[in-house]
Amino acid sequence: MKHELVHTLTESFEGHAQETENGVEYWLARDLQHLLGYTKWENFLNVISKAKTACEVTGHDIADHFADVGKMVELGSGSQREISDIMLTRYACYLTAQNGDSAKQPIAFAQTYFAMQTRKAELIEQRLLEAERVSARKKLSTTEKELSDVIFEQAGGNQNFALIHSKGDTALFGKNTKAMKAQWRVPDNRPLADFAPTIILKAKDFATEITIHNAREHNMRSERQISGEHVTNNEAVRQTLLDRGIRPESLSPAEDVKKVERRLASAEKKALKNPDGLEDK
Repeated sequence: MKHELVHTLTESFEGHAQETENGVEYWLARDLQHLLGYTKWENFLNVISKAKTACEVTGHDIADHFADVGKMVELGSGSQREISDIMLTRYACYLTAQNGDSAKQPIAFAQTYFAMQTRKAELIEQRLLEAERVSARKKLSTTEKELSDVIFEQAGGNQNFALIHSKGDTALFGKNTKAMKAQWRVPDNRPLADFAPTIILKAKDFATEITIHNAREHNMRSERQISGEHVTNNEAVRQTLLDRGIRPESLSPAEDVKKVERRLASAEKKALKNPDGLEDK
């Protein structure tokens, strides 16, 4: 496909993109019909029907990606009438293009265009989730350091902090730290939390924050008191997770958070060098 045609088609597809009040990008089916070279609306509806089936098969809600709407059009007499149309998300456009005839240049272009746009969205979402996990890990480290300081200040020493920490793990997972490390295949010299999924990091952080609050509020003066408080809070958080169908010890480990952090830092450097592109991980 010639560069000039690619440039023209890119401008055409991007020029017809619209946004809802909530910032969701969409295309109108009647616009896409002409962009893809279909002259008859009925023929294009057959393609959209196949796209809806593909959407359902992939586990997505059709209503989330194909929304029936109406719009007013001008008639030759100067009057107006309403015709049916469909709001298509980027993913819906991708599925529609995939069900078209790729021998036609506009459709071949659209298949690649929407695939790339969808991939970009997936990468952005993935990076946001990874950044959230890195942030949660850093927050937990800060909170655990604060608990260690509280124990030292109020109990006169924190030499048993590792034991208190382990008791908290046992209360949260129903297994001790060593057992969970073995299950998740965590190296002996690495913290269990470095391989914990985001929800576990936030659960541990919440339980630790409660321990800090109550240790100060009730002026706990011994490691034994603070340890008991920490166990109680982790047991309570565990029960909340269980009530919502989440069993901490049954969750799969996440990727080493240090690797994720390095990947995000590398992607940020690449983005600074190439602000107009989005590098794959």
